[in-house]
Amino acid sequence: MAVADGEGRNGVWLAEQGLDVLSIDFSSLAQAKARSLALEKGVSVNFELADVHKWNYPEAAFDAVVEIFTQFSSQDEGRLKWAGMRRTLKPGGLLIIQGYTPKQLQYGTGGPKQIENLYTRAMLEEAFSDFCDLLIVEEEREMHEGTSHVGMSALINLTARKPTHQLRSR
Repeated sequence: MAVADGEGRNGVWLAEQGLDVLSIDFSSLAQAKARSLALEKGVSVNFELADVHKWNYPEAAFDAVVEIFTQFSSQDEGRLKWAGMRRTLKPGGLLIIQGYTPKQLQYGTGGPKQIENLYTRAMLEEAFSDFCDLLIVEEEREMHEGTSHVGMSALINLTARKPTHQLRSR
């Protein structure tokens, strides 16, 4: 599952790797572009028009959930989105999150302009501390992702697996 997948670069890439993909996003215009990209690349992606904060994430439905540069949520909305992502992952499922850190404001090379929308290690650790194989990497590197994400960037990446035992409520 690709959360807030926009124009579909991530969902289409996942499909190119042989995965069955559901791409959700609130923008019909972005999804039209994503459908064109999937067609161009010769892959099948399921698209659903949805607000990622209010969507009814099905219980334990996906082997992998990916959230890449979707930092437009308020803190309350972000908690709802992450709760849904947790719920929809199967036990042992892979979670991947990539975003910008507060240092990104110094670079100004893409991403949100509000510090409250940027991810920190502490924020991710708090939200996913009960996940297994939790790996959080902060790095600064050149980005060339479309026209809005170009130049030196301050990134944070998370990979983790949902425990196979019962999780505590969040």
